[in-house]
Amino acid sequence: MFTRSARFYDALYAWKDYAGEAKKLHELIQRHKRCPGNTLLDVACGTGKHLVHLREHYEVEGLDLDADMLAIARQRLPDVTFHHADMADFDLGRLFDVIVCLFSSIGYVKTVARLERALRCMARHLSPGGLVIIEPWFTPEAYHPGTIHATFVDEPDLKIARINVSEQQDRISVLDFHYLVGTPARVEYFTEHHELGLFTQEEYLTAFRTAGLEAFHDLEGLTGRGLYLGIRPIETATEVGG
Repeated sequence: MFTRSARFYDALYAWKDYAGEAKKLHELIQRHKRCPGNTLLDVACGTGKHLVHLREHYEVEGLDLDADMLAIARQRLPDVTFHHADMADFDLGRLFDVIVCLFSSIGYVKTVARLERALRCMARHLSPGGLVIIEPWFTPEAYHPGTIHATFVDEPDLKIARINVSEQQDRISVLDFHYLVGTPARVEYFTEHHELGLFTQEEYLTAFRTAGLEAFHDLEGLTGRGLYLGIRPIETATEVGG
């Protein structure tokens, strides 16, 4: 997905307050988690910048489908275990006390069927009393096709302009990013195609509940997009693969 832009990802999102978001997450986890452990899996962990801060409180691991992003994460956190896998189809053979999926990455499952599959997969890896936290992508009514967006990077040795127009096909948001990147070596242009599913609040909650989780919606969340939280009931939790 980020094959061409992975090396510029952190520069493009330098504005993001990873430390502040990790602090809010820790507060939420401590408030809602019902199990005593402190293991945490970051699904769609990207370049690992949330984990830099979350590891202050938890024994962390990361998972992502993008090998180029994982390469950056492994270089950043060489002592952390990272898994190359699909968020809707992974089997790590162990349980975690907390599983998070942040920065709207859940949208990449694209369909309701794969959303439900991803939640079932996460639930199977969750300890009794453990907590799943998902930061959603836009709902259908909050997404506005035809709007133009631009992100710019202006560093001494790196200049980037990334521009896209929001498009929509049925219940899929379509983002064709156009990159113009300048470095001391050269100026290059390339595009990337991204598709993210537009799910309703009820579809998110149903996916949690279908996976056997007690679910609720935090309207504000970390960045204004809200959060969905699910707790695995202690009396019904089983081992991975159960």
